[in-house]
Amino acid sequence: MKKALKVFALVICAIIIIILAYVAYVFIDYYRLDDNLELTPQNASATVKEAPTGEELSITSWNIGFGAYTDEFSFFMDGGKYSRGFSEEIVSDTMDKITSDLKSFNSDFYLVQEVDVNADRSYHINEYNIITNPFDKMSVVYAQNYDSPFLFYPILEPHGKSEAGLVTMSNYTISSSLRRSLPIQDGFAKFLDLDRCYVINRIPTDNGKELVLINFHLSAYTTDPTIADNQMSMLYEDILKEYEKGNYVICGGDFNKDLLGTSSQIFGISGDDYSWAKPFAYDKVPDGITVIAPYSESEPIPSCRNADRPWNSETNFQLTVDGFIISDNVKCIKSNVRDLQFQCSDHNPVYMNFVLK
Repeated sequence: MKKALKVFALVICAIIIIILAYVAYVFIDYYRLDDNLELTPQNASATVKEAPTGEELSITSWNIGFGAYTDEFSFFMDGGKYSRGFSEEIVSDTMDKITSDLKSFNSDFYLVQEVDVNADRSYHINEYNIITNPFDKMSVVYAQNYDSPFLFYPILEPHGKSEAGLVTMSNYTISSSLRRSLPIQDGFAKFLDLDRCYVINRIPTDNGKELVLINFHLSAYTTDPTIADNQMSMLYEDILKEYEKGNYVICGGDFNKDLLGTSSQIFGISGDDYSWAKPFAYDKVPDGITVIAPYSESEPIPSCRNADRPWNSETNFQLTVDGFIISDNVKCIKSNVRDLQFQCSDHNPVYMNFVLK
């Protein structure tokens, strides 16, 4: 009996040491990129250099969900089962389909989020290369959103280490880009929501001003509600600075908030069980700025499904969290969601047709 107790105590001690060593690794390996980090645009000598004013242009924004989302996929951080794409082949096929869809949209600008460049969850496929290769005539910028430590959960198939970011592509020359680090939670919560940023891209226009194109992916898993307010306040401040200079500002990306405010009623599935899906705070939007929630009253299409279960249009909670912010010198002609039935991601792409006044 004494020998058995000794062995049991040694096993418990070993487990405690392993856990403490892992916690130490997570804290030591964690880092955030500096704020105001200058990025280098690729293909800066795009065929057309200046964005035109007075002409209709188009933009697409899409959170591609790291290429893992087939109809059967559910994600553990949303309450689902899986932490990785089902296989390297499936992720590769999904990325090829995403790239083909992006090409078919024929947009002047693309804002893409959740693009893995080196991640266990996507089998270390460089999704940036896959997406950008067919767009070699466009100016391209990559910004790292996060480079997370190895997450040893779920135990049987750990999520692992993830390096992912934002991709911006433009038919017109991106002259410079700046990565801004968003405020995030302190403590252990930062390991769940990871790093967050937005990217300020500058494009000359034909009237001597600039189109300031901002790509963002805001926090989803915060427990502190002030974080979302602080992130939006920072973004608004940068938008207004540019607008006051006479520049045109277009932001696009994943708000991780219900832009319609009543998505449960619109799409017919209750969101009461999902605390992250709060209505967007339109009352805090400053003068000079308009938030565009892509929507058609006659044919409403959601931009996001909660991934706590495989895709089923009758059971998945659906809402619109992807959209745009424009300064008042930009005219939105039309904005809507492309109905891809979440074939490749937990998000459908959104688009906007607009004119720089």
